[in-house]
Amino acid sequence: MKIVVLDGYTLNPGDITWKGLEALGELTVYDRTGESEILERIGDAEIVFTNKTPLKREAFSALPQIKYVGVLATGYNVVDIAAAKEYGVKVTNIPTYGTASVAQYTFALLLELCHHVWEHSEAVRRGEWNRCPDFCFWNYPLVELAGKTMGIIGFGRIGRSVAQIAQAMGMRVLAYDSYQDKSLESETLRYGELDELLRKSDVISLHCPLFESTKGIINKDSIAKMKDGVMLINTSRGPLIIEEDLARALNSGKVAGAAVDVVSTEPITTDNPLLQAKNCIITPHIAWAPKESRERLMNIAVENLASFLKGEPVNVVNP
Repeated sequence: MKIVVLDGYTLNPGDITWKGLEALGELTVYDRTGESEILERIGDAEIVFTNKTPLKREAFSALPQIKYVGVLATGYNVVDIAAAKEYGVKVTNIPTYGTASVAQYTFALLLELCHHVWEHSEAVRRGEWNRCPDFCFWNYPLVELAGKTMGIIGFGRIGRSVAQIAQAMGMRVLAYDSYQDKSLESETLRYGELDELLRKSDVISLHCPLFESTKGIINKDSIAKMKDGVMLINTSRGPLIIEEDLARALNSGKVAGAAVDVVSTEPITTDNPLLQAKNCIITPHIAWAPKESRERLMNIAVENLASFLKGEPVNVVNP
């Protein structure tokens, strides 16, 4: 059984092990694969793992021996799911590995927007505190979160974990999701419609998947409904936001600050409007990437393949 990993570097740049997959077959790992190299590198392998390397209909048509595709991520839009099903290929994803890491990172971004810790540290190193006539100073407005409302768009595992942290910090939570588990509601957490969330939230955090229905959910119209001075966090998918509209809102002050770990095209392009926007933190898609999280991802990927080989597939996205 030949196994090919098309783009293994981001998952494992060398600090974790491939031994679990090596135990299941003849493994070949490529750090990165260009689109023109996909067919050649898969070759006669029956098992293919990909993170962001696209697998389109042409690949399944040209390589009918493929039996299984493991997506090394939660999102699986890099695979033509309909074509895979048509050619009898099972596709699995990794649905739960990054919950703790992404929730933690959401608040790393939010707290940086509230306190600008790094900038104030750098200001001290530049001598600004030494030259200050007072015992303290600050270069940005400082924001206390207790008593404020966090609107969470997408209330799955990660959204719920974010809500727990928000409540621990004294925030109220307003959640929006197509599926509502009313047993989760409390004095500090309730579900609401999207328009209500947009109107009432002091902070909005995106944790919904990227579907046609959610693409561009943050746009000039939805931003117009938000409070003046709202803060926006996106650790989910870049195309959830119309970036030109957000940049305009940041530059006008309608949105006080934004922090995004994902953008519409990755790696980011030099003409992305958020690069020129005021009060915008951009990080390079790393919320998922602590070693602990990547080890969980690897272990689940191994379990997914082992279950498939036993004829008991799990985490299948094209049943």
